[in-house]
Amino acid sequence: MTDREFDPSGERERSLGAGLFEREMGPSSSMAHLYRGEVHRMTRWRERLDRTTNWAVTVMAAILTWSFSAPGRPHYLVLVGLVTLGVFLGIEAHRYRGFDVWRSRVRLIQQNVWSHGLDPREDVDDGAWRRKLSADYHRPTLKVPFEEAVAHRLRRVYLALFSVVTAAWFIRVTSFAQSGPWPESARIGAVPGVVVTAVVVAAYLASVAVAFRPRTWYSRSELRECQVDDWRE
Repeated sequence: MTDREFDPSGERERSLGAGLFEREMGPSSSMAHLYRGEVHRMTRWRERLDRTTNWAVTVMAAILTWSFSAPGRPHYLVLVGLVTLGVFLGIEAHRYRGFDVWRSRVRLIQQNVWSHGLDPREDVDDGAWRRKLSADYHRPTLKVPFEEAVAHRLRRVYLALFSVVTAAWFIRVTSFAQSGPWPESARIGAVPGVVVTAVVVAAYLASVAVAFRPRTWYSRSELRECQVDDWRE
């Protein structure tokens, strides 16, 4: 950033967009290298999310295949698949919070640097975004609560997986039951089938509630359907 573009008083910055693609602000500038590095780290964390999802789908497919491969397979193996999906969901929610740290920085730069550079007629704001980015570099913080991260991953991937496994378990204890009619066929040891069914249904409804309950979203850069509708209009 040159003296021509920055007011030392801090009260106002001159048009950053007008000089963004000049030599001092071009692709070889420090800001461009900073942006490139943040995009790289964001991409790596995005890949970690994808790997967790791939493992969850693979394990779920293996458990369902083995459970339905013979009539005598115990139905609670499908419930083991549900518990395994819950573990993967927790891991992925944790990784999503880390991913959001880098994504929020990338979006901050895109909104306040590159968007103005592509349209030099716009003026840069009072520099609050720089102070925000500087503070985040001094002390990186997680922007998204864990419960919101769980809701994001449920909406994108895991609620569909939970629905498939829950439906498969219900089919397993009704159509393929070997120990009597449902709900007796859902028994696990000394635990009655009614109790097992109630726990499964309650767990599924809890996941739906977490995914869709009204909330204040702290992840500002998440693309949502309402934003797409606004853009189309």
